[in-house]
Amino acid sequence: MDNARLIETTIASRVVHTGRYLTVRVDTIRDADGGEHTRDVIDHPGAVAILPLDGASVLMVHQYRTPAGRVLLEIPAGTLERAPDGSVEDPVTAGPRELGEETGFEARRWQLLGRFFTAPGFATEYMHLYLATDLTPIDGYTGPDVDERLDLVRTPWREAVDMALRGDIEDAKTIVALLLLERIVSSGDLVLDD
Repeated sequence: MDNARLIETTIASRVVHTGRYLTVRVDTIRDADGGEHTRDVIDHPGAVAILPLDGASVLMVHQYRTPAGRVLLEIPAGTLERAPDGSVEDPVTAGPRELGEETGFEARRWQLLGRFFTAPGFATEYMHLYLATDLTPIDGYTGPDVDERLDLVRTPWREAVDMALRGDIEDAKTIVALLLLERIVSSGDLVLDD
């Protein structure tokens, strides 16, 4: 398939806001027919999400999300840190940090489940999704970062998948993770007791 007619070329870019880790810009693009249009873009350094399994239970967190206006049930996740030189943290480093900060657990086994754009219509955020198993509590864990209020929720994996399918879980990364988990278990690549 030839996608050349779909390609847009950025010909100008104007930053309208620079935040702690997000930059909002308006790009002027030229389409394949020569037409010019604008695109609102949120530049994001990327993120990591972790599907932690403690035995046959998924560890998730209840967290208030200001843009959603309510508490959501989610797998642990976090933004990749950006260094002063502009480089972005390796997700392999960020995963264990975020798991520890949000749940108080560390994992001996890590498996990359996939990578995906979270909202490619307006954001550059690229999510790295990991399965974390063989969990142990972190000695001296004092809770999440001071700017995060989280409640840890331990849910049997089948119940968590059912919650996602019923629409009880509204967070996209969590839905993706749970449906991938169901697929992995169904294929026999991961055996979980019920």
